[in-house]
Order: sequence, then C-alpha cells, then structure tokens
Amino acid sequence: MNRNLWLLAAAQGLFLTNNVVFIAINGLVGLALAPKGWMATLPVMGYVVGGALSTGLVARAQQRFGRKASFQLGLLVALGSAALAAWAAFEHSFWLLLLATVVAGYYSANGQLYRFAAAELSAPAYREKAVSLVLAGGLVGAVLGPNLASRTRDLYEVPFTGAYVALVVVALVSMIVISWIDFPAVQKRSTGEDKGRPLSEIMRQPVFIVSTMAAALGYGVMNLLMAATPLAMQVCGYPFEDTALVLEWHVIGMFAPGFFTGHLIKRFGVLPIMGVGVVLNAVCIAIALSGVDLHQFIIALFLLGVGWNFLFTGSTTLSLQAYRPEEKDRAQAAINFFVFATLAATSFASGALVTTQGWQWLNIGSLLPVALTGLALLWLASRRKLAHNGI
Repeated sequence: MNRNLWLLAAAQGLFLTNNVVFIAINGLVGLALAPKGWMATLPVMGYVVGGALSTGLVARAQQRFGRKASFQLGLLVALGSAALAAWAAFEHSFWLLLLATVVAGYYSANGQLYRFAAAELSAPAYREKAVSLVLAGGLVGAVLGPNLASRTRDLYEVPFTGAYVALVVVALVSMIVISWIDFPAVQKRSTGEDKGRPLSEIMRQPVFIVSTMAAALGYGVMNLLMAATPLAMQVCGYPFEDTALVLEWHVIGMFAPGFFTGHLIKRFGVLPIMGVGVVLNAVCIAIALSGVDLHQFIIALFLLGVGWNFLFTGSTTLSLQAYRPEEKDRAQAAINFFVFATLAATSFASGALVTTQGWQWLNIGSLLPVALTGLALLWLASRRKLAHNGI
C-alpha cells in the first residue's frame, strides 16, 4: 500500500458514504413524496439508471482527460446533485428528487472505477491486494453513512433534507482527497496506433462473460435486498435507528473483508473465493426467510455484504484477465454498464416486490440470480480444467 492507494481508499470510503446515505434515505423520502407507494424506490433506481446512462460518457472522459480530471468532474456532479436533492426534499417534489438521483448517477459511474484505478497504482504482482484494500476503504462509508443519515434526519423541517446537505460537504472533502493522488499520466495515442480488439471480441471471451455476470448479479442481489431493507423494517415497526444499525453492519460486511480478500484470492484462487460468495448469499437468504427479528436482519445483511465482497472483488480481479491496457476504458465501461443495468432493474423490483409481495417473496426471488451466478462459475471452472488437461 503506497500513499496513492491509501488516498484512493479514502476516496472510496467517501464514495460509499454517498451511496449508503442514498440507499438509506432515498426509498423513505421517495415513499413520503411519491404519488403511489410502489414508486417509493424509483429514486434508488434513478441513481443506478443514471449510472448506466453515464458509463459511456465517463469512459470517454477518462480516455480524454485521465483519471484525476474525470474523477473530479464526477465529484462536481455529486456536489450539484446532492444540493438539488436537498432542494427537492424541501419543496416536497418527488420528480425533482428523481431527477437529482439520475444526475447523481454520473458520480456513481465514476466511483465504480476507483477499484480499477487501484490496479494501476500498484505493482502487477499486487493488483489483487490493491483492489481488495481500496475496496476496504468503504468501511468509512459503513460507519459514516448510516450515522450521517440518522444524525442529520431532523436538522430541517423536512426529514432527511439535512442528509443531502451533508453530502455536499462529503463531495467537497473527496475532491480534496482526489487532488492529492498522483495518477499515471494520460497516454496520448498517435495516429494508426493499435487500439486493441473490438469490444464485441472482448465480450465474447468466457472470462469476460463470467466476471461481468458475477459482478452484475452479485451486485444485483445485494441491491435487491439492501434497498428493500429500510422499507421492510419500517413495515415491521422498527425505528430508523435500527435500520441504520442494520445498514451499518451490512456495509461493514461489504468492506471489512477487503483487508484479507486479496490474500485469499492469491492463496486459493479467484473462482473458489467467488464460489464462497455465492454460498454466503444463499445463507443470507435462508436467514432472512427464517424471521424478521432485528438480529435476523443484522446477520442476514452482514452475510450479504461479505458475499458481495467476495464476488465483487473476485469479479474485478478476474476481469483483469479479459482485456489489455489499451482496451481498458471500453472494457471497464461495458462491465459497469451491465452492473448498472442490473442495479436499475433490481432497484425497481425491490420496491415493487416488497410493497406488493412482501419481504419473504423478495428473498425467494433472489435465489434465482444466486443460482445462475454459481452455475456460471462452475462452467468457467470446468472449461479451464478441460483446457488444462488438453481436452
């Protein structure tokens, strides 16, 4: 871990602070402002739809201006969108809130590239550990995010307006942190220089298919259950302080393993660790189906976080095998597009299912993407075994 990686880990923590606050309050603010109950998580979906729509723009900005300038642009958007969301809450405008979250998606698309930037700031032999440790910076968000949402809830007459205002300050601090990082210089390409393989060829590789599928479905299952948790706990009569506690343990589960996930991948291989992530997701769903006591929410969401960490860190590491340096911008943009598209679908499904079918059926439905992820990992492992044996 060098100075740049520590600073990037701090930026990751501030990025997750923004994400956790959005997850914790957007559904609740949406429920208070939405014309219909099933529309409550549309602001959560708007955040990830904005991210999906921004992946191409972010990729072009990264290629033209480099990591630092592009990341700073994303933070400028974060600042403006948080201010707009605060104004929407103050004005009781659901559609303005939805617009603010869609715009904020540009920042999310930028922040999702922090993990890839980590690999570029370390020696090749330590890329797995660099990715894992930078993701571990999300622990800042685990502690700061829920507490920020809880403590600023009643700062203004309209609940949670203060949380959006606080995110303006978080964006300013993150801009300072990014300004201190020394990223590799932008490589200007000369006319006729090899730009690598077409994206269609990159995407046809089994390693790309499985790494992208694991990232998208792993993140999708996590989002499906996490976004629904505040609504489910409100239906069960829990105060927001209990919801904040559950989300805090969930995000701790997401990022605390980052201190050792890279070591585990180095020792046991990336596919076995991702397989453990699938198993942990299944155990999470089993616990969630067993009851709705506070400790069951905490344990289930904690295991969901750990399972996400193993899958997401593993899929990021696995994806590095799918593209060359000159192909990274479009390959990473494609991966993030599929992640955001899945998040958009699960964000909408989360609110619709939990408000119409209930917490139990939401968890039962989550078993399908968990099973598909497990099958994809087995397929890639079998292909590699056959290739190793020369078959």
